[in-house]
Amino acid sequence: MRVDKVNYYLDIAQTVAERGTCLRRNFGAIIVKNDSIIATGYNGAPRGRVNCCDAGECTREKLNVPRGQRYELCRSVHAEANCIISAPRTEMLGSVLYLACLDAKSGALTGDTEPCAMCKRLIINAGIERVIVRNSAEKFTEYIVNDWITNDTSLAGSEGY
Repeated sequence: MRVDKVNYYLDIAQTVAERGTCLRRNFGAIIVKNDSIIATGYNGAPRGRVNCCDAGECTREKLNVPRGQRYELCRSVHAEANCIISAPRTEMLGSVLYLACLDAKSGALTGDTEPCAMCKRLIINAGIERVIVRNSAEKFTEYIVNDWITNDTSLAGSEGY
């Protein structure tokens, strides 16, 4: 049986996540427009800096910081951000970002996730139209980026800093 196009791209994003260097969760992102992959990205320390997996420690984990909080303590650049900075904006306008997340310890797929508040801002400014996040091997959640603009939760201070 042939895999559908959405899961084909999510499979690629999941493979990209295997390059992630986080000790908690590894994300892989790809941007696709007109059936062409424009860019890929995974989470890891900025070029030239030591990755958490190489250092053997995660500051957020060491401090017991809950998931989704205190990203300023994280060494990594998020997968979505790495993907966006690798592509020209003109090619991202109207594109789709596919995102997959793996648990760093088990390698198991982690569903029920979405881009953080900062990555949402980057996605909006990049001109990406939709974000599709893998929940399981065949199921996914689709986010319409324009909804993040119209339902701006940052005004209420509820973006989870």
